[in-house]
Order: sequence, then C-alpha cells, then structure tokens
Amino acid sequence: MNDANRYEALFNHASMGIVVVNANGLIESANPFGLQLFGYLQDELNGQPIEKLIPKRFHHKHVPQRDSYIKNPNNRPMGLGLDLFGIRKDGSEFPVEISLGSYETNGGKNVIAFIIDISVRKKIEAQIVELNDKLEETVEQRTKDLQKTLQELEQTNSKLDAIQSFQKALIDNAGAMIIATDEKGIIKLFNPEASINIGYHELEIVNKTTPVIFHDKKEIENKRLKLYSEYGINLTNKFDVLVEKSKRHNHEEEQYTYVRKDGSTFPVSLTITSIRNYNGVITGYMGIAIDISERIKAEKDLRKALEKEKELGELKSRFVSMASHEFRTPLSTVLSSAFLIEKYTLEEDQIKRKKHLQRIVSSVNMLTDILNDFLSVGKIEEGRIQVRPTQFNLQQFITNINDEIVHNLKTHQQIRYTHEGDSEVIIDASLLKHIVMNLISNASKFSPESGFIDIKTKQENDHIILSIKDYGIGISKDDQKHLMERFFRGTNAGNIEGTGLGLHIIAKYAELMNGSVKYTSELEKGTEFVITFNTKIS
Repeated sequence: MNDANRYEALFNHASMGIVVVNANGLIESANPFGLQLFGYLQDELNGQPIEKLIPKRFHHKHVPQRDSYIKNPNNRPMGLGLDLFGIRKDGSEFPVEISLGSYETNGGKNVIAFIIDISVRKKIEAQIVELNDKLEETVEQRTKDLQKTLQELEQTNSKLDAIQSFQKALIDNAGAMIIATDEKGIIKLFNPEASINIGYHELEIVNKTTPVIFHDKKEIENKRLKLYSEYGINLTNKFDVLVEKSKRHNHEEEQYTYVRKDGSTFPVSLTITSIRNYNGVITGYMGIAIDISERIKAEKDLRKALEKEKELGELKSRFVSMASHEFRTPLSTVLSSAFLIEKYTLEEDQIKRKKHLQRIVSSVNMLTDILNDFLSVGKIEEGRIQVRPTQFNLQQFITNINDEIVHNLKTHQQIRYTHEGDSEVIIDASLLKHIVMNLISNASKFSPESGFIDIKTKQENDHIILSIKDYGIGISKDDQKHLMERFFRGTNAGNIEGTGLGLHIIAKYAELMNGSVKYTSELEKGTEFVITFNTKIS
C-alpha cells in the first residue's frame, strides 16, 4: 500500500474524530468518525464555524483562544487541566479530549483537531470518586471498532498529491503515536510523535524492524500466555502476539509499556487494527498509541487523596470512641471534687479543699494531654508540622524540663540527668520538648512510686543522642512489634491512663527532625528509649 492510500485510510477509518479548520475558524472537512460523533453530514459542516461543535456557553472564550492559536500554532493537547465538551446536532453534550496540530498549504494555515469521546472514561472516574472506600485500581476502557475494509481511491495524479499532502500533515502533526507495518510486522510508517516519544529516528526504524523493539518483553510473554489460555494457540513470534486479536477483528484498547531508546519506559494506551484489501486479506497493521503517564499519575493521586481522606475519617471516628471513654473518668473526678469543695466551708476543711483542687488540676491536665495528642496526630497526618531549628543550650534545656515536670511525677520518683559533649545544639526546641516530656511522663506512669528515671544527652560527630530509661513494668516482646502504631497500648498497661498515641507522635516528630528511635525493654526490669538526631542533614 503506498503512502497516499495509507494516509487516506487513516483519515477515513481512524477511530477518533478528525476536523480540519482554516485560518478563519471555518470547518474545511471532517472524517466519517467525526461526522458520526457529532451527528452531521459533511455538507452540513463545511464552511461552518468550529464553534458549531462547541456548547454556546464556551463561545465567548473559544473565539479569541482560537485566533491566538492560529497565529502561533503548536502541536499540543487542548485545554490542559480543563473539562472540554462537544455538542451534537441534536443538542446533546458529551465530554471530549482534543489534541491540536497544524499545517500549511497554498491556501494558508490550517488547524487539525483530533477528538475523542471520553464519556465512558468520565463515568468511570465519577465511579472512582463515588466508591472511594473500595479504592480498587480502575483503568478506563474505550473500545473503538475500526472499519472492516479500506477502499482504494481512484483519483487523478493532482488529487493524489493533494491527498498525500493533506494526510501526511495529519499524521505528522497528530497528538498520538502512529505506527504502521506490513503483514510481516516490518515498520513502514513511524510518525514524528512516535519518534519524539520513543526516541528512535524514522531512519532507524522504517523497513528495518518490528514494533517489538520498543515493547516490554515481559508484557509480551504475559500476553502470549493469556492468548494461549483464551484461544488455545501457542504463538512463538512476538509480533504475532501483539496483532493476534486484530486478526480476529478485535480492536480493543489495551495498556502496554513502551521502552525508549535510552531504556526508560512509559505507559501507553494502544489500539491495533489490521489493514485489509478488498478481498479481506491482511496487508498490514496500524497501531495508534497515546502516552497515558499523566492520566495514571492523576488516578494514583486521586486514590492517594481518597485513602488519606479515609484514614483521617477513621482517625476522627477513633477519636470519638477514645474520647468518650478516656474523658469519662477525669470529667467525673472534676465534677465530684467540685461538688465536695462546695461542701467544705469551714477553715479546718482547707486541707480537704486543697486535695480536691489538686484532683481537678490533675484531671484537667489529663484532658489537655489527650486533646494535645489528637491535635498533634491530626497535624502530622495533614502535613502541617514545620521544623524550625534554633540554637540553645541542651543541658540547661533538659534541666528546665526536669524542673517543670518533677511535680507531675509520682511521690518519691527521682530524675537523674547527665550530659556529655558540647551543650550548644541546633534543633527544633518545641518538638524536642514534646518528645522529652512525653517519654518522662511514660517512664513515670509505668514505674513504681520510688523508682528512678535516668536521662542522658550527648552531642558528638553531628549527632545529638537522647536516652530516657526507667525501671518499671517493661514491654513484652509481642507488644514491642506494635509499639509505634497509633492507639496501641501494651497488654500490661492495665488501668494506667493513656491514649496510645504518645509513642506514635514521638516517632513522627523524630522522623521530621532527621532522627531515629530505638528501644530496649524487658518485663519487670524497665525500658530505655534512645533517639539519635542527625544534625548534619539539612
């Protein structure tokens, strides 16, 4: 088949709408698929403004955009990031995807629009959003049947030249990779879009190799096994694997991975159709491929966002459940103590009033800690925690924290603190204080009344090391596997207050400050947490 026939065949039998517009925005011609897509006859569109195929509400924007494009044309998708719509003769609208190209003839500049009806894809995308709890990987399916036969044109030499020029402009400026082969698979047409995306020059490909050269070999093997399962045929030629379904008049769109000349890969949506003569004999094959990297990335981003939303929803639900349980005891304590204080009106009741005031303060502090934990987790999940390093004296910093928290320890508990190395450090003081106070609080809660809490800090070789050790109830080996998970509490925690969020927050804060958390623990012998911050990493 010569180039003129091939170009004419592509225009007449392409499985997408093709509309050619002149410099004045008037329709010059449309291919059969385009006419069918919009519901018009050729005579009804020729000479009409392109806005006839666009909903009226977009006309005021489209006319200046159209004129601007004609002045400075380039091959690109139309309306990137926007929802585009076409309108049929009967007034019904449908979503479309459009790629633009241009070429020049003696009559001036012309614009080529490649139009795909994406109604099915939009419906699937809506289902992805609506059914976000399932979050199943969804791949849009478009099935477009190409015409069964390609008719040879009998035209004069002058018209053949015009057709060849016209069709070549379509192929050279298409927003899709178009590759045509003979019946044996040898590439005969490799358009510029294919060359740009795959990295091979036309001279390296045409008449020298088959499309197998830029296909992922593992995918072809998987396809071969699938064909064997479906049809019971054992194909040994890799190109035959690619075109077997088109031989059976099955022209479905499939996803493949293309391998560029430099070895990098990218996903494509590929439709392969067989080219046949009047007698139905296959004379070649044509593949139309579109790079779907951005589409897949958008789908992944959507799923990620939905998963994040679901995770936050679960966190909120967990908070409501936890709050209803954890708030009950301190609120009851506050209520009962406030009631009893009112009863103690005499001077000699001062000791009793003071005792109940301390109970109220302790309960309020407990509620504050619970709320702060949930607020911290929320900020972490939303990415709103910012690290702000400052320079300060670490030894004095820890000493001040110890003085602040000592009144919250059990009656006879004592903190023993030592420091090694330079005391001047550069790190986020606010996050570090949260880590230290949380670990000291845990050490106190899970240690006996008269236990020691050992704190050590050290700075050496661009590292700050913090160690907090208690001699309390310890953590079992099984529980240690889940220690940093949200809401997890050790099986031996019993009635000791807590939300199970503290260590999760510590791990996240340490990660934000280029730190790592390690711990050792043994039941009834205590637990030691060691956090190492790398201050060299910016």
